[in-house]
Amino acid sequence: MLGRGQRFSFDPVAVGRSECDAWVAYYRRDWPRMLAGALGMVRHGFALGPLRNLRAAWHVMRANQAWAPYPANDPVAARQYMARFYRMAGKAGRLRVDPDAAAELELAWWRAHRAHQHDGQVSNEDLLAALVSLYCYIYQAQPDDVRRAAELRVQAMDLSDAWVAAGCQLTDPRLAQERLVLVASFTALRDVSDRQALQRQLPTSASEDRRASSPN
Repeated sequence: MLGRGQRFSFDPVAVGRSECDAWVAYYRRDWPRMLAGALGMVRHGFALGPLRNLRAAWHVMRANQAWAPYPANDPVAARQYMARFYRMAGKAGRLRVDPDAAAELELAWWRAHRAHQHDGQVSNEDLLAALVSLYCYIYQAQPDDVRRAAELRVQAMDLSDAWVAAGCQLTDPRLAQERLVLVASFTALRDVSDRQALQRQLPTSASEDRRASSPN
């Protein structure tokens, strides 16, 4: 899940499966499993190193714990924990973003999703717009570039919401669908990341080619 930072092509299959596990654990309030899912996302998405992976995953889990109660949650604490996560990713060279700004955009889509769950006036388009804003910032991309990845993640959220409404059963076949859609979403997002990395490299490569062809 890397953006404007050190080159690392994340594993969309492992990240998508880990996020599905994290969502399941979140709604079942199974925090040890939530931590395991977050750890998988960090390890396969950012590769910060064993100890930093665990610490970063801890911040993600604590953010989700602060956000989880409804309606009396703690968005300030959730934002602070996510800022710590983004700060760790930045120090490792994985992202070049302002941690507070990234955390604010992260919580914006959490807020939009919660409103979508509980308020019929909030549409999928509102949730989609919040995700697109986050992706554009993280990947320094245009909205059209990241829209497909965001659409698929919203589709996965709809499946998750239906699973929650049906009772959060681990045998529910919607979980398998959700996992597949999340993998597809992160595959689309990795394609964006790879294209952005290639575009950043092209001017340098072209300049080197011109120098190599110039007479001494």
